[in-house]
Amino acid sequence: MPPRFTPEKVRNDRRYRTLDKYRFVCWFLLLPIVIYAIFVVSPFFQAFYYSLTDWTGFSSDFAFVGADNYVRLLEDSSFWASLRHSLLLLVVAPLVTLGLGLFFAFMLQAGGRHKKNEAISGVRGAKLYKNVYFFPQVLSVAIIGVVWGAMYDPITGPINEVLRLAGLDFLTRSWLADPKFALSCVLFVLCWMFIGFYVVLFSAAMGAIPKDIYEAALLDGASRPATFFRVTLPLIWDTVQTGWIYMGIQALDSFAIVHIMTINRGGPGESTLVTPVYLYKKAFDSGQAGYATAIGVVLLLVTMVFAAIMMLLNRRDRIEY
Repeated sequence: MPPRFTPEKVRNDRRYRTLDKYRFVCWFLLLPIVIYAIFVVSPFFQAFYYSLTDWTGFSSDFAFVGADNYVRLLEDSSFWASLRHSLLLLVVAPLVTLGLGLFFAFMLQAGGRHKKNEAISGVRGAKLYKNVYFFPQVLSVAIIGVVWGAMYDPITGPINEVLRLAGLDFLTRSWLADPKFALSCVLFVLCWMFIGFYVVLFSAAMGAIPKDIYEAALLDGASRPATFFRVTLPLIWDTVQTGWIYMGIQALDSFAIVHIMTINRGGPGESTLVTPVYLYKKAFDSGQAGYATAIGVVLLLVTMVFAAIMMLLNRRDRIEY
């Protein structure tokens, strides 16, 4: 009589259980995937299709023009100016924001005096400081834009008023009306908006690091800078990488701040014009929705390339603790 369980029968049973498990998972995820494909994925394909037309955005009539919109982009100096400003924000904004976020978070977590039986401790009132830093995240972008626009006002704004009271009248200027300083003012506000978010994010990541690691570093004679660069930063690198990508996307999507704060939504001239604002102008001011969609497709590609590059450059072995 043949054995009841043969190796072939065991393999078949194991294969069946595996297929049955994945069949259940596929049926369970089918509806969410379909909804996601309809409402998230399909608009990307629709946008690419409309970028190949001369659609005005105000009627259902349009003609297929092929790659004419993309050829036009190559010769559009305003588009290149807006892309150059967006790329500048993409590089500088994450560098400044994450750098300051890491500095403040480390100071809050490890900048205090040593407490009894603790190798490293945060400053007194760290929770209050985190709430203060995080406060801009509670405000809407519209409120932030209006408030900072008023602060930069050359006549009634508090920035120039403080400079006058300090006897520094030569530093006063029309901040948002000066092409040399307008983009820097926008960059400052953009960084100010998100520093608090990264302070809280990095503080949470640093708080999860076991104290024993810091104790070992201090026993080896490591200073605070050495502790940060050789211990803290490597252990929270995954969080920093994620934050860098997120902040880069926020810098590329600087539409609201520029639209609210600046003169003529990107002025003076084109000194603060960024790609999302230029897209908006072409779509709603000029009635060139097809051309604006082509700009949006390029912006999408820039965002995806940026995310891919950051993921490749920041690849490293994961440190377990």
